[in-house]
Amino acid sequence: MFETYTETLEDLKSHSHLRTLKDYEGKDEKYIYFRGQKLLNLSSNNYLGFADNREITKEFLEYAGADYSFGSASARLLTGSLPVYKELENLITDLYKSGGTLLFNSGYHANVGINSTLAGKGDVIFSDKLNHASIIDGMRLSDGKFFRYPHNDMDALEKLLLRERCNFNNAIIVSESVFSMDGDIADIRRLVALKKKYNCILVLDEAHAFGVFGQKGLGVCELMGLIDEVDLIMGTFGKSVGSMGAFVTGRKVLIDYLINKARSFIFSTALPPVNIAFSKWIIENKFPHTFEKRQRMLALGRKLGSESHIIPVIIGENDRTAEVCDILFDNGYFTLPIRPPTVPKGTSRIRLSLTTEIEERDLEKLCSIIGSINKTIKS
Repeated sequence: MFETYTETLEDLKSHSHLRTLKDYEGKDEKYIYFRGQKLLNLSSNNYLGFADNREITKEFLEYAGADYSFGSASARLLTGSLPVYKELENLITDLYKSGGTLLFNSGYHANVGINSTLAGKGDVIFSDKLNHASIIDGMRLSDGKFFRYPHNDMDALEKLLLRERCNFNNAIIVSESVFSMDGDIADIRRLVALKKKYNCILVLDEAHAFGVFGQKGLGVCELMGLIDEVDLIMGTFGKSVGSMGAFVTGRKVLIDYLINKARSFIFSTALPPVNIAFSKWIIENKFPHTFEKRQRMLALGRKLGSESHIIPVIIGENDRTAEVCDILFDNGYFTLPIRPPTVPKGTSRIRLSLTTEIEERDLEKLCSIIGSINKTIKS
């Protein structure tokens, strides 16, 4: 009865593809403790250093006291909503000057909810081929049709729109702003132009840009002055904010539609009020003081050859990528191998993720090691 599952797991193991949960001993800002070693953590999304920060945690708990419980015990549309939820939604609405905001339990919940809900029968989604798995899963759950255009290829997208847009009712274009595994940035200006030209709804996933880009940390849309041109923006609290959950902000009619139709929102117990309060507190009190640190982090990312704070080091094969991670571990760096289906076959990589606490001198030995490995691979 279980032979198929066992065979699949054995096959994954033989191709250096088996995933396992790791027993970490602890985390402390930019460091992680694993196998008795203190390592520089280069696989975290804790971009602004708020998670695992004892001082931040202590300051928040002194502020919050016992005002916020550790469980909501219900979905938002039942009894799982308290004033703090609406306060956070209103804060985000005010920051983006949008029509409204809706909280979700995670970025996965949000992307599945958006893409499975907005595209009904007779509708279509045009999605960047390297969009996150949560977007792909949402499209698969929708009643609409979807097309995936080559990564960041706006000419290919326009050809698709020219050929297919007239065959459908509503059309949605969806893209990440900062791509999570490549660190590059979408051509948002062109996406906006195509959205207008072909009468589409534009949805942008700013999960890895929220808290990092823009004067206020609102993402690449803020940096480019395009917030008003995007119909829905999704951001998460589990990365730069160091908390948990996600939000969708934008046109009121779409927010109201999601409240009524998004199954990942309707049928999920709401996040604990204490998490909501922490996210709100971080955005109000800590975001305004991060601009200079964020700029230094992004400058370091550019120096390392990326458009953002995410630097892909493509190795190629699964086993070789795992070997490189072991070499880096022995030199004080914690990295994880990123393998298919997260990335295309043959492009297994190490995804170096910077935080504002990491300095250039922290990476000197790492750059030397990777440089030597790259020479070996090319030869």
